[in-house]
Amino acid sequence: MCRSDVTDPSAESAYRVLARKYRPATFADLIGQEAMVRTLRNAFASDRIAHAFVLTGVRGVGKTTTARIIAKGLNCIGRDGQGGVTIEPCGECEPCRAIAEGRHVDVLEMDAATHTQVEKMRDLLASVPYRPAETRYKVYIIDEVHMLSTSAFNALLKTLEEPPEHVKFIFATTEIRKVPVTVLSRCQRFDLRRIEPETMLAHLGGIAAQEGAAVAPDALALIVRAAEGSVRDALSLMDQAIAHGAGETSAAEVRAMLGLADRGRVLDLFERIMAGEVAAALAELSAQYAAGADPLAILRDLAEVTHWVSMVKIAPEVADDPTIGPDERARGLDFAERLGMRALTRMWQMLLKALDEVGQAPNAMMAAEMAVIRLTHVADLPSPEDLIRRLSDAAPAAPGPAGGGGGGTRAGGAARAQAAPRPQAMARPAPETAALARYAAFEDVVALVRARRDMALLVEIETGVRLVKYAPGRIEFEPAPGAAPDLAARIAERLRTWTGARWGVSIVGSGGGATLAEREAERKGDLEGRARAHPLVQAMLAAFPGARIRDVRQPEPPALPAAEAEATGAEDDDDWDPFDPASEEN
Repeated sequence: MCRSDVTDPSAESAYRVLARKYRPATFADLIGQEAMVRTLRNAFASDRIAHAFVLTGVRGVGKTTTARIIAKGLNCIGRDGQGGVTIEPCGECEPCRAIAEGRHVDVLEMDAATHTQVEKMRDLLASVPYRPAETRYKVYIIDEVHMLSTSAFNALLKTLEEPPEHVKFIFATTEIRKVPVTVLSRCQRFDLRRIEPETMLAHLGGIAAQEGAAVAPDALALIVRAAEGSVRDALSLMDQAIAHGAGETSAAEVRAMLGLADRGRVLDLFERIMAGEVAAALAELSAQYAAGADPLAILRDLAEVTHWVSMVKIAPEVADDPTIGPDERARGLDFAERLGMRALTRMWQMLLKALDEVGQAPNAMMAAEMAVIRLTHVADLPSPEDLIRRLSDAAPAAPGPAGGGGGGTRAGGAARAQAAPRPQAMARPAPETAALARYAAFEDVVALVRARRDMALLVEIETGVRLVKYAPGRIEFEPAPGAAPDLAARIAERLRTWTGARWGVSIVGSGGGATLAEREAERKGDLEGRARAHPLVQAMLAAFPGARIRDVRQPEPPALPAAEAEATGAEDDDDWDPFDPASEEN
């Protein structure tokens, strides 16, 4: 539960990784967290120190380091042994050195990812009532606090709400949303930010100079980009890059170490894809694969370039990122100017799908090649505006008036051109006439109701409408017994909504034919009667007493060879009847 990193004197000359060697010891060494340092400085100066802190942020931004610095500031006694609480611990007194080495008895560190059980929390809290043995404050540092169980959080709540004056709690977490609100409300929260690229570049450059390592600026830029704002990740990557480069590290070596494709070649591939040059794009992809680039990494780099170009198109100042080289910046600005946002967003969506396919495909290179083929074929698709413009340009010109041949004067031509209406004002058929032309018969109206899936209205029309007269836009019917009184009004309203045209639906007292349901029932009854009269059906009913006919379906007429159909005139035989012996003979 208590971390113990006592340094062995015999190991003092052993190499320490950069992330540990250059770990901040004071708030002055902590980079990129000025807002938090200012708040803590004011709190310490005014003696308004909270009893509990929660530090949140992504990995490697200094949460645990900040917790140790706070613990040192609370317990520092100065070089002369007479100091008090300070925001600038000396780092030389016994408490400061013991806390830095993780061996102070009054500063207890616990990894909540390892000790999640409530029993561990109870053991830790059992020592809370006792005063510190050597310092003024007993400090409990709990890392990855979001990993604690619900019971462990509940055990902590009461102590956290009313802690003794000599106790301070410092929590660190990367998942602040998983910490219960009841715990957060009892803590002073600090959000540690990702380190900005400019700050990170300057920090890594200073450490490389102290180490006497020659790391190229573009190599540092690659490391900063890969670290994604994490100081610890950046230092670990630079440590590895220095060893990889054997004293002199270039961007090519860092790119090979990280498994990245050459950024310039990724831009070349991006350019060939967006130009629709499928053969050249596949050749470039194969060349990068032969050079050792991972197909998945290539597609990820393409997605990153697509996102970056899109951002540059919206906000050109994004190109001023210090981790971007001048050549890459110039090409990105050129892409942003030439490419449309639709093409970029389409490529982004297709690349996301391709990244999923690479993991499922039996061969990653095959999946990458198929993705490049798809991307090149859709890259030069015209936008809807361009397509409309091309269709408008390709439309044939309207013929001139009768008698106005090629002998017309220039003035007459100019007059006709001036009088020609603009496309928006050109004469069109009446909208209601055009809308109603599709419904020549009442069956078309019924099909519309069925297509709109208004089953309730469809049933009412089939059972309650006895049609008297129909014309497109006009329906007259006699209501069947049981039909709703407002059926006509609802039919008119629905048809107007669906077709955009006005419909006149009226009710008359007599003259209506059978409803659609009655006609269908009559048809089925006729089919069933004819089926019962068929000898084969009679034989089946006799062989199976109690059997009944549930449905009768009329099959399609048998197809005849073309020559025979033409000779017999039966190519389109609508009179074929499966229950007619004459039809069977034919």
